[in-house]
Amino acid sequence: MPRLFGTDGVRGKAGAFPLDQPTVRRLGGALVRVLRHDGAVASDGRPIRFLAGRDTRESGTWIEEALAAGMAGEGGSLASAGVVPTPAIAYVTPREGYTAGVVISASHNPFEDNGIKVFSGAGEKFTELLERQVEAVMADSSWTASDAPAAVAVVDYRDEYERHLAEILPARLRRRGMRIAVDCANGATTTVAPQVFEHLGFDTTFLGVDPDGRNINLHCGSTHPQGLAEVVVGGGFEMGIAFDGDGDRAIFVDASGQIVDGDAVMLMCAKGLKAEGRLKGDAVVATVMSNIGLEIALRDAGLAIVRCPVGDKYVMEEMLRRGLSLGGEQSGHVIFADYLFTGDGLATALSVLRVMAGSGRSLADLASEMTAYPQVLMNMRVKERVDLSTVPEVAAVLQSVESRLAGSGRLLVRYSGTEPLLRVMLEGQDQAQIRRWGQEIIDAVTLHVGAA
Repeated sequence: MPRLFGTDGVRGKAGAFPLDQPTVRRLGGALVRVLRHDGAVASDGRPIRFLAGRDTRESGTWIEEALAAGMAGEGGSLASAGVVPTPAIAYVTPREGYTAGVVISASHNPFEDNGIKVFSGAGEKFTELLERQVEAVMADSSWTASDAPAAVAVVDYRDEYERHLAEILPARLRRRGMRIAVDCANGATTTVAPQVFEHLGFDTTFLGVDPDGRNINLHCGSTHPQGLAEVVVGGGFEMGIAFDGDGDRAIFVDASGQIVDGDAVMLMCAKGLKAEGRLKGDAVVATVMSNIGLEIALRDAGLAIVRCPVGDKYVMEEMLRRGLSLGGEQSGHVIFADYLFTGDGLATALSVLRVMAGSGRSLADLASEMTAYPQVLMNMRVKERVDLSTVPEVAAVLQSVESRLAGSGRLLVRYSGTEPLLRVMLEGQDQAQIRRWGQEIIDAVTLHVGAA
């Protein structure tokens, strides 16, 4: 059995391995086997119960049924919360006493794709250790997954999740009548976002709230915010908010139509939390892909940045390890430890609105405090993954470029995790200059290591 779990659960084309029905049923059974302690109960003595949620993809229902069959065959059970954002499952799972949660979604991908994310009973994404254990159980040929249909209880926890969200924006900070445009990407937030914004008193216009099973993320949502920007500018809205297909990330648009990404959001929220005395450790966790501009702006504000690999589960793990309260990704995954240890687009949106109300400043004004430095990304195909630090001529060029960037730029050289590629990323004040420096690195690797 090959590796199934990537940086964000099991992903693939719906109907093809690893998201074919036999494999999904086996995954359901393996999850129960890994979490089972004695007989058909978990380590705390309670029956093994999973809570499932899904986005609006047409394949979500049969994947849910296949998981339930596999789980039931091993003594577990699955209840379905239907179409809800990923963070709703993370929030409700521990509060309603479920052993674990599963979310059936491929996030911002097109409808043909799907995926399965797993959350622990504490509402945190499965650790890599647990993922490897599940993969080992799936590879064990001594057992067979059940293919008998299983009953799936239907539950509705949206009110509980919505009440939790409303607490993020206290009544004193709610600007009733504020005009906002919100794009739900024809995805999971369509079942929750309208009620939340109505309850909080905003004058909200919604886009992407007519899912048909195939239009999730189609020219809309956080990966395609241009349409939202046109609506914001054309309609004279104060701001726009775009969620992704499963609702765990948010990207913003200011009144002039400028995109405000996760880096700018982390900066403004870090300062807001600091002002409220809630920024633990005076530091923010960001991935290696966050712009050097965020690092410099945080440093100017007396705050530190902690870098981690790409993937919000790595952000979460670093936050837990260091006891920090804020972390996230440029893509709009932002984690607020006070609320939940996973990205939540709605929580992020309400946190930004909280900062705006508390400071009396516009989104554009807050975002202007971060200058995104020019970035160059260069790829080259390689025959093998050589440790470049062991090649003196290449190591010397890398050290030279890093010294030129010191304090005002950044260099990241890494191999792709899925392709035979070397990736070179530079950030600095002059795009043409950093492109030349990037080419120096590519040339050195080509000459002394060789290209494919």
